Amino acid sequence: MNYKLELNTQEPNSKIVFHNIIFDSFKINIVERYIGAMNFRPKLSNVLFKVRTLDNQLINRKDGNIRVKIKEDNFETYQKLSQALNSYEYKNKLINRQETDQNYVHFILSLVIANYNLN
Repeated sequence: MNYKLELNTQEPNSKIVFHNIIFDSFKINIVERYIGAMNFRPKLSNVLFKVRTLDNQLINRKDGNIRVKIKEDNFETYQKLSQALNSYEYKNKLINRQETDQNYVHFILSLVIANYNLN
Protein backbone atom coordinates (compact mmCIF):
# COMPACT_ATOMS: atom_id res chain seq x y z
CA MET A 1 0.00 0.00 0.00
CA ASN A 2 1.38 3.37 -1.00
CA TYR A 3 1.49 6.22 1.47
CA LYS A 4 2.79 9.74 1.82
CA LEU A 5 3.98 10.95 5.23
CA GLU A 6 3.59 14.68 5.97
CA LEU A 7 5.35 15.67 9.18
CA ASN A 8 5.12 18.84 11.28
CA THR A 9 2.49 20.84 9.48
CA GLN A 10 2.19 23.60 12.10
CA GLU A 11 2.54 27.26 12.79
CA PRO A 12 5.83 28.45 14.37
CA ASN A 13 5.97 28.09 18.19
CA SER A 14 2.58 26.36 18.28
CA LYS A 15 2.09 23.75 20.99
CA ILE A 16 0.00 21.70 18.58
CA VAL A 17 1.71 19.69 15.85
CA PHE A 18 -0.13 18.07 12.94
CA HIS A 19 1.02 15.03 10.95
CA ASN A 20 -0.75 13.37 8.05
CA ILE A 21 -0.44 9.94 6.52
CA ILE A 22 -2.11 9.84 3.12
CA PHE A 23 -2.93 6.45 1.59
CA ASP A 24 -4.55 5.67 -1.77
CA SER A 25 -8.10 5.63 -0.37
CA PHE A 26 -8.00 7.40 3.02
CA LYS A 27 -5.86 9.61 5.22
CA ILE A 28 -5.00 9.76 8.89
CA ASN A 29 -4.72 13.11 10.68
CA ILE A 30 -2.53 13.01 13.80
CA VAL A 31 -2.58 15.83 16.37
CA GLU A 32 0.17 16.05 18.99
CA ARG A 33 -0.19 18.43 21.93
CA TYR A 34 2.87 19.59 23.85
CA ILE A 35 3.41 21.33 27.17
CA GLY A 36 6.35 23.56 28.00
CA ALA A 37 8.38 25.83 25.74
CA MET A 38 8.49 24.57 22.16
CA ASN A 39 12.05 25.83 21.65
CA PHE A 40 13.40 24.09 24.78
CA ARG A 41 12.54 20.43 25.43
CA PRO A 42 8.80 20.37 24.83
CA LYS A 43 7.01 17.45 26.48
CA LEU A 44 4.43 15.45 24.53
CA SER A 45 1.16 15.70 26.44
CA ASN A 46 -1.34 13.74 24.35
CA VAL A 47 -1.93 12.43 20.84
CA LEU A 48 -5.19 12.15 18.92
CA PHE A 49 -5.88 10.85 15.45
CA LYS A 50 -8.81 10.78 13.04
CA VAL A 51 -9.37 8.92 9.81
CA ARG A 52 -10.84 10.72 6.80
CA THR A 53 -11.66 9.87 3.23
CA LEU A 54 -9.64 11.68 0.57
CA ASP A 55 -12.50 14.17 0.16
CA ASN A 56 -12.29 15.01 3.92
CA GLN A 57 -15.34 13.07 5.13
CA LEU A 58 -14.74 11.83 8.69
CA ILE A 59 -14.95 8.08 9.23
CA ASN A 60 -16.57 6.88 12.47
CA ARG A 61 -14.88 4.42 14.80
CA LYS A 62 -16.39 1.04 15.65
CA ASP A 63 -18.04 2.62 18.72
CA GLY A 64 -19.44 5.57 16.76
CA ASN A 65 -16.95 8.22 17.91
CA ILE A 66 -14.66 10.01 15.49
CA ARG A 67 -11.24 10.42 17.08
CA VAL A 68 -8.91 8.14 19.02
CA LYS A 69 -6.69 9.22 21.89
CA ILE A 70 -3.49 7.21 22.16
CA LYS A 71 -3.23 5.96 25.74
CA GLU A 72 -0.69 4.44 28.16
CA ASP A 73 1.45 1.66 26.63
CA ASN A 74 0.70 2.79 23.08
CA PHE A 75 1.56 6.36 24.10
CA GLU A 76 5.06 5.35 25.17
CA THR A 77 5.60 3.49 21.90
CA TYR A 78 4.26 6.45 19.92
CA GLN A 79 6.55 8.80 21.84
CA LYS A 80 9.62 6.73 20.91
CA LEU A 81 8.62 6.56 17.24
CA SER A 82 7.88 10.29 17.15
CA GLN A 83 11.22 11.11 18.77
CA ALA A 84 12.97 9.06 16.09
CA LEU A 85 11.24 11.13 13.39
CA ASN A 86 12.36 14.36 15.07
CA SER A 87 15.91 13.22 15.81
CA TYR A 88 19.16 14.70 14.53
CA GLU A 89 20.00 11.36 12.96
CA TYR A 90 16.73 11.24 11.01
CA LYS A 91 16.98 14.82 9.79
CA ASN A 92 20.57 14.38 8.63
CA LYS A 93 19.98 10.95 7.07
CA LEU A 94 22.29 9.12 9.48
CA ILE A 95 19.69 6.39 10.02
CA ASN A 96 17.50 4.57 7.55
CA ARG A 97 14.67 7.06 7.04
CA GLN A 98 12.48 4.65 5.11
CA GLU A 99 12.57 2.11 7.94
CA THR A 100 11.83 4.80 10.54
CA ASP A 101 8.89 6.07 8.46
CA GLN A 102 7.55 2.54 8.02
CA ASN A 103 7.74 1.79 11.75
CA TYR A 104 5.75 4.95 12.48
CA VAL A 105 3.15 4.31 9.76
CA HIS A 106 2.73 0.62 10.70
CA PHE A 107 2.17 1.53 14.35
CA ILE A 108 -0.48 4.14 13.49
CA LEU A 109 -2.09 1.76 10.99
CA SER A 110 -2.31 -0.95 13.67
CA LEU A 111 -4.23 1.49 15.89
CA VAL A 112 -6.50 2.43 12.99
CA ILE A 113 -7.28 -1.23 12.27
CA ALA A 114 -8.04 -1.84 15.97
CA ASN A 115 -10.45 1.11 16.20
CA TYR A 116 -12.08 1.54 12.79
CA ASN A 117 -14.08 -0.54 10.32
CA LEU A 118 -12.51 0.28 6.97
CA ASN A 119 -14.54 -1.14 4.09
